[in-house]
Amino acid sequence: MTPMHPSRQTRPTGRRHALAGTVTATLLAITVALTGCGATGAPSDAATSGSIPAKTSSAGDSGSSATSASPDAPTAEAPALDLPDPASIEGPASAETVAEILPIENPQTPELPVTVTDHDGQDVTIESTDRILALDLYGTFSDIVTGLGLGDRLVGRTSSDTSSAMADLPLVTSSGHDLNAEAILSLRPTVVLADSTLGPPEVYGQLRSAGITLVMFDPDRSLETNEDMMVQVAQTLGVPDAGEALVERYDAEMETAQARIDALVPGDEADLVSAAILYVRGTAGIFFVMGSDSGGDVVESVGALNAAEQAGITGTKPANAEALAALNPDVILVMADGLESTGGLTGLLERPGVAQTTAGQKQRIVDVPDGQLMSYGPQTPQALVALAEAVYNPEGAR
Repeated sequence: MTPMHPSRQTRPTGRRHALAGTVTATLLAITVALTGCGATGAPSDAATSGSIPAKTSSAGDSGSSATSASPDAPTAEAPALDLPDPASIEGPASAETVAEILPIENPQTPELPVTVTDHDGQDVTIESTDRILALDLYGTFSDIVTGLGLGDRLVGRTSSDTSSAMADLPLVTSSGHDLNAEAILSLRPTVVLADSTLGPPEVYGQLRSAGITLVMFDPDRSLETNEDMMVQVAQTLGVPDAGEALVERYDAEMETAQARIDALVPGDEADLVSAAILYVRGTAGIFFVMGSDSGGDVVESVGALNAAEQAGITGTKPANAEALAALNPDVILVMADGLESTGGLTGLLERPGVAQTTAGQKQRIVDVPDGQLMSYGPQTPQALVALAEAVYNPEGAR
């Protein structure tokens, strides 16, 4: 019996030390609010994930290669870049969509049955991985399954699964991120990977009652536990060696990503910009500040100062004028679909308090494909580089 508890020593990326922050259940509360308002909150179909470096500057080629990094290849020192003074940058920018995930080479055939103790303390025996369903708010599980070389066994998708390879699979969520038990059961999955970020929770009870093999995972996401999640999913699916290979490739890509980020981020801490993540959907009340423990590790990992931490904001807080004044970030990070839903740049700046921030005055709004900003998994190295490029290198300087 394999307990699913973190055991690997992980190394978050970042110019300095990244936070060991997590995307907590507060984001789930936002999802509930979205569903109640009838908003879809679905990531853009263009927001793909990647385990291969992609062009990451919205206005120019970053010089990265579109091939998967070799774990044995030495990491070359990044060349000096002719970058603008961060304080002089004005105007909006978009983080490039990262490339699709490439499965690892020579994926293994699952060795089954496997028995694991899942996050709910249930002892679960997996006897078949012929029909896999991956259910979480971030699309992390489907990304990992694809990276392990088992993507052709996925039989359905959620609104968070936006890769082109999954576009034709049946959707099992409705009204945004609500799970549809009937749709899931109709797919006859032999194993379901899930966590509590999607609901309602009664659906999981229905699946168990119907005899579906369900494995629940920890809902928290962070750079510090990213490798553990890949290993746990691989163990659950009977391909532990594939999991180790995926982590090895991830580590190599993290090294490459770190070199690029180091080349982008100013050496003088006084020149770093502060950044905050705002979650927005529509033109009504769905507007939140993501606190230092909800995506703060992403902010710090791209060489930005964590405005939420500086303001003492944790969890998620309403993004009212008072909260935004306390944040006063140099750069505001938003999901691309969220920005579009609120009326684009103009609509966001019209919200109370936004235009009064330093970011608002300079229109330093960086939009990121929904599946990249706070989604962890094999694509994280490329997603971090894409974000760092948009923050410090929006014109694509080499």
